[in-house]
Amino acid sequence: MPEQQWILTATEQPPTWFIQAVKQYTPASSGLYAAQLLWQRGIKDKSELAAFINYKAYQPTSPFEFGQEMFQAVERLQTARNAGEKIAIWGDFDADGITSTAVLWDGLGQFFGQNTLLVYYIPNRLTQSHGLNNSGIDNLAKQDCKLIVTCDTGSTNINEIIYAKQLGIDVIVTDHHTLPEERPPVTAIINPRYLPKEHQLFHLSGVAVAYKLVEALYQTLPDVPQDPLENLLDLVAVGLIADLVQLSGDCRYLAQLGIQRLQEDFKQPATARRRPGVGRLLELCQKSGDRPTDISFGLGPRINAVSRIQGDASFCVELLTSRDAKRCNELAEVTELANTRRKSLQKDVQAQVAQKLTQLDLSTTSVIVLVDPQWPAGVLGLVAGQVAQETGRPTILLSTEGVGTEDWGLGTGQDSSQSLIPNPQSLARGSARSINSVDLYQLVKDQAHLLHRFGGHPFAAGLSLPVENIPLFTQAINQQLRQSLGSTNLMPTVKADLTVTVADLGKELFLELKLLEPCGMGNPVPKLLIQNCWFENSWHRNQQDWQGKKVQYIKTEFDIRDDSTKSPFPGIWWGHYKDELPIGKCDCIVELDYNTFKKRYEIRLIAVRPSANSELTTHHSALILDWRDFPCEKHSELTKQSALILEDCPTSWDDLRGWLRRSLYNQQQLAIAWSKPNHQPPKEIWQTLVGIAKFLSRTNQPVTRLQLLQKLHIREQSLFLGIKALKYWGFTVKRQDSSLQITWNPSSVSEIKADTAVAQFLAAVSEEQFQQKYFAEVPLSTIVAIINHSFVTFGTEK
Repeated sequence: MPEQQWILTATEQPPTWFIQAVKQYTPASSGLYAAQLLWQRGIKDKSELAAFINYKAYQPTSPFEFGQEMFQAVERLQTARNAGEKIAIWGDFDADGITSTAVLWDGLGQFFGQNTLLVYYIPNRLTQSHGLNNSGIDNLAKQDCKLIVTCDTGSTNINEIIYAKQLGIDVIVTDHHTLPEERPPVTAIINPRYLPKEHQLFHLSGVAVAYKLVEALYQTLPDVPQDPLENLLDLVAVGLIADLVQLSGDCRYLAQLGIQRLQEDFKQPATARRRPGVGRLLELCQKSGDRPTDISFGLGPRINAVSRIQGDASFCVELLTSRDAKRCNELAEVTELANTRRKSLQKDVQAQVAQKLTQLDLSTTSVIVLVDPQWPAGVLGLVAGQVAQETGRPTILLSTEGVGTEDWGLGTGQDSSQSLIPNPQSLARGSARSINSVDLYQLVKDQAHLLHRFGGHPFAAGLSLPVENIPLFTQAINQQLRQSLGSTNLMPTVKADLTVTVADLGKELFLELKLLEPCGMGNPVPKLLIQNCWFENSWHRNQQDWQGKKVQYIKTEFDIRDDSTKSPFPGIWWGHYKDELPIGKCDCIVELDYNTFKKRYEIRLIAVRPSANSELTTHHSALILDWRDFPCEKHSELTKQSALILEDCPTSWDDLRGWLRRSLYNQQQLAIAWSKPNHQPPKEIWQTLVGIAKFLSRTNQPVTRLQLLQKLHIREQSLFLGIKALKYWGFTVKRQDSSLQITWNPSSVSEIKADTAVAQFLAAVSEEQFQQKYFAEVPLSTIVAIINHSFVTFGTEK
């Protein structure tokens, strides 16, 4: 893995008046840490502070801020109610989509009879994609549905919306994903992306948009509902936090209220709970519902696991809304087993991906693209996210398993590209995840001509493409990102917000940091840097499921110490073995948490490295001489005789490491003395190769591979692709002893295959030239750091 960059957020001391204002909310401590974090994150006046911390001081936004679209939606629902029309809720299979469906099922169920005038439909993750589809619309038409209300999907399903209209079905879209260029032909579309970015509703997730529609209907027909609107807020909180949206404005307000409702219901006896299914799920994951992490690490992954493993997640709506405790217990246990299976599959795929990564030169790889025929599509998004975090590179994992459709990985509702593929079994399908600085969706979209389907947003995407297009897609997307990055190097990063000691850890600091909850995008969980610490009493074990059976998912427990106190502090490290903890003093980045099950405060390890890490970067510096800017003749004969001189520009770090090992074995210095390459454009190299082939065919002269390599200034792999392209252009290449004999038959050209083969050759030459240009300019300090990089590991989430 590449070396990880640790970044400590610049600290700006907040003014005394602000610290005193924060201290009012943390009477047991100084409030300094919380004040520092809040100030860093832009909370800088008393009224804003009050609204951020205390939801009662926040003024929620009216659902009619969506304007005419909301009025049209409410009017159409009133018409349906008055006419006794049947309505279908069209949901999605991830946690945001499931909770959105549940909110509309309970909310609209106050106005329409459930199962008679109100039904719901959720696509199958493993056999269908996100969004509307014609077969599902046909099914609803047969049931005499006159109105579809989507949730967490639908904004870009133009063709399907038109098809529904042709069948006499109106569509109301509630969604929060990317908008089409023109308004779709719907009765109403309620999507916060139509609002200004600074609007309090802009960051609503799918479940929150669905809630706003129900809220508008409650306000319009206040005498009809029997259940309070607030009863939906626990579901809203689950969807909001599980979907990782920015928790600001109404998002934060709704999440705060919802977590409170979630906790209140869980405290009731099991038989008296309003949502027995949610309560049983919390019991199974040993949570109490009072923390955002109970959702992000507990409820959210379990709801998502059902569609990842089984495909059909429709029963999850019943799990979240039914009052039948016995039935809910059964469904909760099925859900828990799905999550257990998900963990095992995820671990298996992680191990296989890690093995494949060892075969990649990450220093010259901008986008990681890996494929395997055995990977289950349902967990590829999770693994891709971990690889992207650990490598600092966008990651695309593809599977050729089965015949179904792709794992889109997100409720995007986007179907931006589709081509006619005669044999769907030839498709690879998978998920992509990005790092913050790279717009992955745009990267994938720009390669739409190579894809079958794709959809997503800047941080995540799902895609499918013909298997034979994978090499070209990989080359093209890497080249595109390198060109857009310029001289910027991709590097995995982890940010720390505060520097603390082990003595600081505990209840007081926890309560201070809790003021920032619920955390999410734009307000992440505070990361704490602890320096010069060490680990004791470490041990690891497999997790157990609710039946006491071992799950193939490891966690390590430990005590952490430093010189600030004689008392150790407990911690956990998900997905890692105790042997991965450094021996001796180290630095680590952690999150402070409270374990409800064990009733203790503990840290969750995020990243760790030896404290002496910085000293390692100078280890080989005296062994490497940088002669790239100076001709060799300017150096003394003694130095030239004692040094191993490398004049050919390498194309990978493995090449360079091999030369260094050779110099160390010979007890020599390594002089890197290659000159800056003067590259010929790839198309001109292709034309030169064709010209040489025609000349050799005409003169019947043989040629060696070495002669071709020297003439074209390319490497073996590129030459191999060039010869392959020549064959599709009508050339026959035969080996005679150590030479090649080339003949040409223009009538045997295969244009389609030839164009693809030439494109692969040009991409390979471009890749090779980029690598050489990189090594011609890379600083000596980077070379030293890469060669000496120490192993840095990352924490993973449960």
